Amino acid sequence: MTPEQKEWIDNATYEELLREWRFAPAGAAFFQGEAGDYFFKVIAEKKKEAGEEEHTRVSKKIGW
Repeated sequence: MTPEQKEWIDNATYEELLREWRFAPAGAAFFQGEAGDYFFKVIAEKKKEAGEEEHTRVSKKIGW
């Protein structure tokens, strides 16, 4: 994981993380290895902090 990737993940909102996850191309390097492990750890933490109602709102806003 590069310092830039870690910084982006740390500073991203839950919405930004979810948008990245949903719309990144299949097999994106960002979701592999150490960066991927860290990304999914942080998004899970931010989802828990946001709560189910906020997750649903953000999810609907982003779309699929």
